Parts: sequence; structure tokens; C-alpha cells
Amino acid sequence: MNASLPFKGVIPPLITPLADTDQLDREGLERLIEHVIAGGVHGLFLLGTSGEAPSLSHRLQRELVEVACRQVDGRVPVLVGITDTSFMESASLARFAADQGADAAVLATPHYFPMNQDDLRRYLAELVEQLPLPVMLYNMPSHTKVSYDVETVRQAMDLPQVIGVKDSSGDMLYFNRLVQLSEQRDDFSILIGPEELLAEAVLMGGHGGVSGGANLNPQLFVEIYEAAVSGDLCLIQKLHHRVLRASEAIYGVGPAPTGYLTGIKCALELMGLCSGRLAEPLYGLDEAKRETIRQHLADLGLFDLSDVSL
Repeated sequence: MNASLPFKGVIPPLITPLADTDQLDREGLERLIEHVIAGGVHGLFLLGTSGEAPSLSHRLQRELVEVACRQVDGRVPVLVGITDTSFMESASLARFAADQGADAAVLATPHYFPMNQDDLRRYLAELVEQLPLPVMLYNMPSHTKVSYDVETVRQAMDLPQVIGVKDSSGDMLYFNRLVQLSEQRDDFSILIGPEELLAEAVLMGGHGGVSGGANLNPQLFVEIYEAAVSGDLCLIQKLHHRVLRASEAIYGVGPAPTGYLTGIKCALELMGLCSGRLAEPLYGLDEAKRETIRQHLADLGLFDLSDVSL
């Protein structure tokens, strides 16, 4: 691993551009990677929720990692989600990612079977021991139904290979307790998931965010992160308003609970960056909603759509 710790800044959870069922949109992926790196992001997170990882075949997951790592070529750290219901599949994907040059693995709690924290701690200790990469824990209780309790994180910090937590719970009291824990290790990152909370999280002592909106407008999220680091509250207020406007305009068009994914993929397609196709069982927006997204992109003034063929 060449990346310095702790991970800091804006690390977009990269969407997975799809040309067809189980087929990667390679050209779109390369354009998207160049777009976010040009926007100043501090890393990339592959195979997260925004990347629709649970819906992708293991073959396609590996293709994505291979193509993305080759395209990034060490310019920013690459984090790869390895969450799976199978212990061995998680370990196998981590090994593959390491071979491709990834810098860290990201691990949410296994879904389907409910887990108590004692089992979760044992699972972590046994899995981490087999992995060739440092591991960032991913707290996503809305999707996995199991949280990393604060005490579980505290014990996981005794494992040198565990190097941080990405928290998508939206519980800022929990997040603050993680920040306090992180003070025990100089190499331990606490990153926020919900992009609307990025500035608040950094002001509270967090290290940055895994902001989905940075797929669309990376520079905006880099600017609000930097404003929070410098404590410029006036600028934060202005930028935070733009983040909220974009979130409401893009993510609120499609029906819940998948409006975030359908909105962001549609917007990226309209921007001419990559395919907007979703992985089954999710499906894209109809033409009327696509037209709404198109108008919102123009109204927000965040992107130049004048040269995009629609």
C-alpha cells in the first residue's frame, strides 16, 4: 500500500457504469474516473452502495476493479468494497484487489443472517487476519441490518490492519463517539457517508466523506471539505446550500427508496459521462423523469449541458 494514513478528504463511492446486463461500460468508467480526479478528489471507493456491488456478479466486480485500478494508476488511493455473505468470497476479492494495486478493502457487516456483536467481532478478527490489505469498516445498518457497535469498533482498533470506519448511519452522536475513539490512533480514519453531513462531520473532527454527489460535481464537495478544514463557516453555509439543492433536485425525482441511485445515474448519463443503466433488480427512470433531471441539472447551474447530445 502506497497511500498515507489516515485517509482524508472526499472519496467518491464510484458508480458502476453498465453497458448491458453484466457488462461494464469501460469507456464510461474511464471518463467518470478522469472527471472525478480532475475535480480534486482524494481517493475512490469502488463496489460500495452507489456502485451497486451486491447486484454485480463476482466476475463483473473483478473486471471493474481491474479496469479502475489500471486507469487510476496510483494517482489517488483506491478503496474496494469486499462485503459479501460469504467469508471466502470477501477474502478472495480482497486478494484480487490487492493484486490490481488497490490500497484498502472496505467491509460492511454481512447481511441476511442477523449477527450479535460477539460473532461480529470474531468474524472481523478471523477475516482481517487473512486479508492482504488494510481494512476500513463500513457501518451501513439501513442496508445490512447490523451495526458496528462503538465497543466493537474500539476492539477492532486493536487490530492494526483495521484503519478506519465509514459511517453511513446518519447518527451524529454515534459518529462523534467514533471521532473520539480515533484519537487513540494517528492512522485511523473516520469518514461520513451522507453527503449532506460532510461539513458538519469534518467540523466535528472527522477526516472527510464518501460523498456520492462527488460523482457528479467533485469540485463542490472538495470545496466544502476544504472550507470545513479551514473553519470558514460563511463559505460552508453557501456551499452547503448548494449541496442540499443538488441533493433534493437529483435524488428526489425517482421513487424512494432508490431515488438516489436512479437520479445520480441518470444525471451522469445526461452529462455524457457514462451509461445510466442500473443493475437488476433496479431500473432507470422513464422519459418524463429524465426530462425533469435534465431541467434540474440546468437550473442548478452546476454543469454545462450546452454541448451534450441528449
